[in-house]
Amino acid sequence: MYMNSSHRAPHVFFRATFVIGALAFLAGAVSPALADSAPLTPQTKIRLTIVQWIQSKGQYERWDALGGEYTVSDDGAVFLPFLGSLSVSNLDNAGLTNEIAKRLQEKIGLVQAPAVTIEILEYPPIYVVGDVTKPGEYKFRPGLTVLQSLALSGGPLRAKSSQTTQYIKLIGELRENDHSILRSTAKLSRLQAEMDGAKEITFDQTTGVDQQFSAGIYNEERVIFQARANAMARQSKAFIELRELLTTEISTLEEKLTGADDNIKSVEDQLTNVKSLVEKGLTVSSKQLDLQRLLTTYRADKLDLVTAIMRGRQAISETTRNLEGLSDTRRSEVATEAQSERANLDVLKMKREMTQKLLIEDFASNGGIKSPEEELPLTFSVSRRNEGQINQFQASETTTLAPGDVVRVVQPHTLDNSSETASDESSETQTLADRAGQ
Repeated sequence: MYMNSSHRAPHVFFRATFVIGALAFLAGAVSPALADSAPLTPQTKIRLTIVQWIQSKGQYERWDALGGEYTVSDDGAVFLPFLGSLSVSNLDNAGLTNEIAKRLQEKIGLVQAPAVTIEILEYPPIYVVGDVTKPGEYKFRPGLTVLQSLALSGGPLRAKSSQTTQYIKLIGELRENDHSILRSTAKLSRLQAEMDGAKEITFDQTTGVDQQFSAGIYNEERVIFQARANAMARQSKAFIELRELLTTEISTLEEKLTGADDNIKSVEDQLTNVKSLVEKGLTVSSKQLDLQRLLTTYRADKLDLVTAIMRGRQAISETTRNLEGLSDTRRSEVATEAQSERANLDVLKMKREMTQKLLIEDFASNGGIKSPEEELPLTFSVSRRNEGQINQFQASETTTLAPGDVVRVVQPHTLDNSSETASDESSETQTLADRAGQ
């Protein structure tokens, strides 16, 4: 008897230890979120754990086939293996665990209901919209308030700062367009003066532009105009000097050619006399041969001179063509450049017109740029799904949010209290772009 009790004691101790460990596991699996008695909303992610005490084995066994991670559907139901669809729209954590344990007990016919625990893994996000810096979707946590959701979204939208920034940006773009248009028109005036062969540039009078800036642009174009005119004059002078040099060289060659003709005629006369003397036997034939060689040399020199004169005259013709075509080529280049610049000017004017319209619309829609002191306190509203319907209600900074809530933040602004503001705005919008360019 003593021996049996001694053998049974370790087994009982082991069973007790396992039971205590299983209970500790179940207790540890329950997160603080289980204390929340709120119903489980759609899109809530949960982890289901089912454990049953097996009397014959003296231990707990976990039902992994039924446990796992699940998501509450938009209809407020969870689909579980073996149990099918289970509505959780009106159940909290405790109610859902009891319902699952009850159904399993009835379905399987268990004497004792299994131990069911639910751990919420992820709540549906909340959404913050309206006059906030970063509207969007944010993670929910229990106890989240409207003020905390405002902090998550970056705080209230500083509407006046953004309006001022947009206003300054459009003003800068408009001024940059005006400067670009001034540069383009000044360049076109210079190109037109070059095509007309004028001695100086005549610029169109511009209004609404910084006179000091426009004077600088005009001076730059005058410098370019004078430099290009000087380059054109130097090229023309170079061609003229080359033609004069070639003409002088041809004159010199023609004089040499005249001397070569005289030498040839003199040698030919001497050769005629020597031939008659050789025929009469009065002189040797070697002298005749010397004269014939000299005549051949003079004739070759004459041919070289004629060839050089022809080449010189050809160079003169080419130089004359280059000199005459220099102006035409320059005019063609200037005309092409002017055509391209006119197209660029059209694009700049179109861009300026669009920027001007955006500036006027922005100024009119925002009622001008007002000071931050005109802003009123923020107002909040919450849209919440309840039993398939969406209800909206006014909220405060301390209102506690539920998963899936949509928080709308509105920044009211003071209204203009007289009709004079509207008339002033209409007159301001008409002259806004001109003042911006200045």
